[in-house]
Amino acid sequence: MSFLEIAKTRYTTKKYDATKKVSGDKLEQLKEILQLSPSSINSQPWKFTIVQSSEIKNLLATKSAFNEQKIKDASHLIVFNVISTKEHYEKLRLENAAEGSKMYYNNFLKPKSEEEVTAWLKNQVYISLGFFLAACGTMEIDATPMEGIDTIEFDKVINEDGIYKSTFAVAIGYRDQEDANQPSVTPKNRLDKETTIEVR
Repeated sequence: MSFLEIAKTRYTTKKYDATKKVSGDKLEQLKEILQLSPSSINSQPWKFTIVQSSEIKNLLATKSAFNEQKIKDASHLIVFNVISTKEHYEKLRLENAAEGSKMYYNNFLKPKSEEEVTAWLKNQVYISLGFFLAACGTMEIDATPMEGIDTIEFDKVINEDGIYKSTFAVAIGYRDQEDANQPSVTPKNRLDKETTIEVR
């Protein structure tokens, strides 16, 4: 299947089949894909927490607004975390970075405010999200990206040391065949290309 066909058929899953689990082999592939995620200056300011324990998954589900049932029924929950401060980034990542990456950071990013740099770090994690969702599509794994989580409560469970902060999560698994959001039931609704794409 071409990537265009995958783009046409993948969707944000609203209802999971709780009896179906992502296999260990596919989970190992997803771990490697996450590890290979691209980022500006190869900054990699992230930690990915794969939640497979039903107890932890169900606890985090209660801290996830309208996503509770999706998380409970999904096979796994992946929490995307970002390094929380400039200081932590410089200590944990920059010290071992390539010279070109260090030069860029020190010249263009370090002089910026804490707020600006942590926003830049968070943007890198969003790049990994797109990469991950595309990978799930190619592997015929359904996924639900969600910002609707209580990040403070999540951090109490998975980021107790404060070095990382949870940013968003993705539930993965396999759709319930009654899920009304799948494109075969509810066609995708996108703006037309003339509105969103400009060629100059």
